[in-house]
Amino acid sequence: MSASGKFRRICNCNYAAMWLLIAMDRDIHRNSSYIIAILSYVFSVGSGFMAKRTAKAERLEALGSLNRHPERVRAAWFQSGAFFDAQDLVQVKYEMLRQVLHEGASKTDTAALFGVSRPTFYQAQAALAREGLAGLLPRQRGPKGGHKLTAEIMSFIERRQSEDPQVHARGLARQIKAELKLSVHPRSIERALARKKKPQTPSPR
Repeated sequence: MSASGKFRRICNCNYAAMWLLIAMDRDIHRNSSYIIAILSYVFSVGSGFMAKRTAKAERLEALGSLNRHPERVRAAWFQSGAFFDAQDLVQVKYEMLRQVLHEGASKTDTAALFGVSRPTFYQAQAALAREGLAGLLPRQRGPKGGHKLTAEIMSFIERRQSEDPQVHARGLARQIKAELKLSVHPRSIERALARKKKPQTPSPR
């Protein structure tokens, strides 16, 4: 193949494949001007690509939906850099699920194609089935512990205790999750109930 043909072939590849071809091609090693031309092309295209991506990547990161490893996404339609964006984790997950649920692709192969683990695939699948597209959106960041015991939750606990005095904290936590859609750790419930039972010491006058 001519040098110009090789150059066009390399430029049509993604960056990983480009460097692999450079490493394997002896003709390229013997032609320093050829290497300079390739490097000039890579950096000119890459700098423009990064400039366009920076603002969006920053916004995605702020929203918690930036894909930290876009290079792992090997689906061909994400390589063009036009509509599909491997940095957009929501888009990556949606396309991954569409391949399986609509196109009938293998779950294992598709997870590998989109650069995610199988547990991540199943989590995304469950979220989509449960909440639709909104389930793929990042969760609002906050403390990882139990949900704060608001007046609404305490009122709910009191009602359940009056109905069933034997109900334990773990059972109350499950009921809160099922009916109020809030996550409360059983230990938080136990502490709140202990504080409620503890007699108040009158303040000294």
